[in-house]
Amino acid sequence: MRSFACLMILFLALATAVANPQEEARTMPDSRVREAIELMTGFAESTGPSCERPQRRYLWTDAFAVCNFLGLSRATGEKRHTEQALRLVDRVHHTLGRHRADDSRAGWISGLNERAGEEHPTRGGLRIGKELPERSPNQSFDERLEWDRDGQYFHYLTKWMHALDQLTRSTGNPQFNAWAQELAEAAHHAFTYLPSAGGPRRMYWKMSIDLKRPLVSSMGQHDPLDAYITYIQLQSTAAGLPQAGDGPRLNDEIRQAKAMIAADDLRTTDPLGIGGLLMDAYRLEQLLRQGSMADLHLLEAMLEASLKGLKYYAASGELQLPAEHRLAFRELGLAIGLQAVRLMGEAASRDPIQPHTADGVRLRLHKLVRLRLRELMQYVPFGERIESFWRDPEHRQSLAWSEHRDINEVMLATSLMPDGFLVLRPPGLSSLDRGGQ
Repeated sequence: MRSFACLMILFLALATAVANPQEEARTMPDSRVREAIELMTGFAESTGPSCERPQRRYLWTDAFAVCNFLGLSRATGEKRHTEQALRLVDRVHHTLGRHRADDSRAGWISGLNERAGEEHPTRGGLRIGKELPERSPNQSFDERLEWDRDGQYFHYLTKWMHALDQLTRSTGNPQFNAWAQELAEAAHHAFTYLPSAGGPRRMYWKMSIDLKRPLVSSMGQHDPLDAYITYIQLQSTAAGLPQAGDGPRLNDEIRQAKAMIAADDLRTTDPLGIGGLLMDAYRLEQLLRQGSMADLHLLEAMLEASLKGLKYYAASGELQLPAEHRLAFRELGLAIGLQAVRLMGEAASRDPIQPHTADGVRLRLHKLVRLRLRELMQYVPFGERIESFWRDPEHRQSLAWSEHRDINEVMLATSLMPDGFLVLRPPGLSSLDRGGQ
């Protein structure tokens, strides 16, 4: 049943070994890399992808983990980290792409037969990986319980699209980008809808495992934005490959996602939400640099909303609280976002964005983006402060840390080594061509 996936892992492992001979000669990793390796090794051993023990898969955490392994492979030159990323992708697809063991249904959640499911594991979406089964149609809604129930979240699916795309950008294999595009197409068509009473297209926040009914009908504040940037990323990757993959082209989905974005209502005071905005802003900035015709006006709106949220959060005093009253993964999301600010600032100094046209409006907007970046750079030390707090073993003894250990450790590793998640390597280039990028 899994021969296709296993052959792919073997092929890519051998390809990585051939493509990256110079990487083996890199210097010994520094303390940040060593700490990230320790965190990711512990994650792999405890949750199952590195062995045959029962899988403890959770889509958000696994998406960051795949990117972390890719980043570690680039930082150390050790192909075993890429092999770990490939193995984790296979385990996620064969766990979260299939029905739960306690479900009366069996097989791929897409409804495809075994062979077709192996070839298209994302066509039916992917489960969240929550502990409780999804709410059945005849069960009443309970807001507290719903947080622990399975189903599908759109913003988790976009994280997995990004992880798959990063694999294509790292290995050059178009299959992962094609799977990401198939996931984007399935998710978009299931989560978005036109209200029966009329009005613009909207998105559900949470769907059932089979994508046939909404479980939470409200729309996530940043879901359309996340959709728009992720779809453009997938399309950009496919266009930059030497040979095109077999995935959808997503033109309609990009247009519809952009139309749903409320650019004047992006502000949030949640640290993970601010961090997500900054991560998305950096993705958009890189796509613009790589020649994408993405919306430059939207980038400025995202940076402005992030700045407003940061000003509020910095004054809130939340970072003064003891560890037992803090959620590490939400704070670390902000720390990762502030790493994106640092990288954007470095890129702006090294290679300023060249607007596609020289009209006065775009040039003025370009200056505004640079101004926002200068203001945002003042908050980079907040990210360093968050990271330093959670690197302290004493602070990781709290119940708040242990209750969310997997996601906390993986996101701390991302903060320590953010390139695997944040940096969009130009598609179509081998690791040797990229050099020290």
